[in-house]
Amino acid sequence: MHQTIRTSAMGWHMHRDAYAAVVLAGSYEEAGDNGRFKVQAGDVVFHDHFDGHLNRFPRSGAVVLNLSLNASDSFVSGVAQTADIDSVVRTARRSKQDATALLIEISQQKGCAALDWPDLLAADLKRTPSLRLGDWADRNGLAPRSVSRGFFQVFGISPEAFRLRCRTRKACNAIARQRQSLSDIAAACGFADQSHMTRSIRSMTGLRPEQWKDAANGFKTNERSHR
Repeated sequence: MHQTIRTSAMGWHMHRDAYAAVVLAGSYEEAGDNGRFKVQAGDVVFHDHFDGHLNRFPRSGAVVLNLSLNASDSFVSGVAQTADIDSVVRTARRSKQDATALLIEISQQKGCAALDWPDLLAADLKRTPSLRLGDWADRNGLAPRSVSRGFFQVFGISPEAFRLRCRTRKACNAIARQRQSLSDIAAACGFADQSHMTRSIRSMTGLRPEQWKDAANGFKTNERSHR
């Protein structure tokens, strides 16, 4: 459960299972599906199924307690804060499940201000996965090539790849809880067609949309984290 990290960075990677990272000591920066934020001791990062991100660490590194999350757990993906980290650690020695329940109960969501324009673009892409990157660059007085290069430097993937992830996660959420046809969901999420959506969902989850819907009751993206 405990992880001591002293590397300078962990490149972009994706976690299949949901989990919470409780920062016990040190600090680090995370940039990914939930935006970019800096965390320190007492902070918690809730990760949903298939969350992707990278991490950057200072020389001092960080000590993290990782706790698994279940589909039935009520949490919001992103960064939160807990005032009683010692209680969570003590409880985890006895029961991981009880520690997770306690962590969710006593954690409060923490707002994170944008650090630079790549953070604003990431937020806009999450809100509007059909956003046209060229139009966004024009509105913000940036050259398209600068947008692509600058976003990659911060998030470790291109803005096009980030946008596709936003579309795919939105589609997964819609399939899990709506009765629309797959073709309608694909159009609403900005995919070229249903086949494009199917390939993207299968690439992310390993499941076809129909399989994802069947499995959604026990294994799905936390609904509140994608509103």
